[in-house]
Amino acid sequence: MNETDLAFTPALDLAQLIRRREVSPLELVNIYLERIQRLNPQLGSYFTVMADLAIADAKAKTEVLATTKELPPFFGVPISIKDLNAVAGVPCTYGNPALLNNIVNYDDGVVTRIKEAGFILLGKTATSELGSFPYSEPTGFPPARNPWNLDYTPGGSSGGAAASVAAGLSAIAQGSDGGGSIRGPAACCGVVGIKPSRGRVTHAPVGDRLSGIATNGPIARTVADAAALLDTISGYFPGDPYWLPEPQPSFLAATQKQPGELRIAFSTIIPPLGEADPTCEQGVLQTVQLLAELGHKVEQKSPDYSGLVEPFQIVWQAGVGAAGIPAPALQPFNQFLLARSGSAAEYLQAVAQMQMVSRQIVGFFHNVDVLVLPVYLHSPIRVGEWADLTPEETFQNIINWVAPCPAANATGQPAIALPVGFDSNGLPISVQLVGKPGGEETLISLAAQLEAANPWLQHRPALAT
Repeated sequence: MNETDLAFTPALDLAQLIRRREVSPLELVNIYLERIQRLNPQLGSYFTVMADLAIADAKAKTEVLATTKELPPFFGVPISIKDLNAVAGVPCTYGNPALLNNIVNYDDGVVTRIKEAGFILLGKTATSELGSFPYSEPTGFPPARNPWNLDYTPGGSSGGAAASVAAGLSAIAQGSDGGGSIRGPAACCGVVGIKPSRGRVTHAPVGDRLSGIATNGPIARTVADAAALLDTISGYFPGDPYWLPEPQPSFLAATQKQPGELRIAFSTIIPPLGEADPTCEQGVLQTVQLLAELGHKVEQKSPDYSGLVEPFQIVWQAGVGAAGIPAPALQPFNQFLLARSGSAAEYLQAVAQMQMVSRQIVGFFHNVDVLVLPVYLHSPIRVGEWADLTPEETFQNIINWVAPCPAANATGQPAIALPVGFDSNGLPISVQLVGKPGGEETLISLAAQLEAANPWLQHRPALAT
């Protein structure tokens, strides 16, 4: 196996190669750091490359490997961390250039879990400023680009994370999702992204992100890798305001389990916001046809999202004010969101309304196991395509593009983005599977079944080979 093949090998397989002493952590880290040095100037996937820390950790782990038999599950496997999450001793910029020297002295809970699993941290990946945009082009940083076609965005706000996996600049990645920020980039870059159920993954040391709409989650090349990383980061941290019981026996085990006959609904329309373009629609329809061939019962129908749009916007945009960054230091769009922020009373009213509508949406799943939707309503935009729009125009464009995603954030339901093909620009096409609250095991089992029927791992961007 050559170095390029190793860079695109699934994380679980890399962990086994390390266990068998067929490759060392130091060898892997050097492979990824060489690729980052060579390709990141074109891709903008990383804001911060932790080369010295990664090499030191890899050397230590390589020495341990010679004498230790009991190893954590991902011992020596390289991973990237989104730059909305704190890593001790490393800058956390949140996509704002004023914070380039913001070196934090603690690890987020999800980073603690990742370190405990034996991963080696390669660096901090590109995000939009404060995670507010579905593309990753913050002022003061190179724009993140899609490895399948550099003219296009890899999405946002976990754009750098998804691009790092798709381009072989990391074995696997941590991301976060407050309105599609894992699923959208995974779709743009042709990788697997899981937005877990509310309470599945901690937000420690803080207790909550925007009344529970945001969560950390995995981005990976395969469903099994994503499931295994979800196993790693799942679980209660003391003081978490929401939590769920552990899966039995694991999410990874769900990839080896047949889902049985499921009741599957599908839609390519998100009223009142619009319908999918022909490319995204075709991705859904082809997937639904495959699901029917696999023995599932499929029906065209969807929940009513009409009452969710306004309260979700109020809750989501409050994240800009919560960051505490003065308006002059923000990009114009975030200044616009900050100016729209209302009072605490208005925020709480929006939360209450969002929760009431969410109850109706969750009720739809009493008689449905999985809902198949587009991830976004149209294919990725070009880098800089919306740069000259007014904030008002940008806001409306974002709402209309990401429309299929925010409902799962509002309800706290799990959802998976899964690649299924390519469009005419050579960009991946993906679909979104939404499950019952706490229903990751069913979703993961179904996603693994679809992946087996329509394999994807053999595809690599030409840039990265």
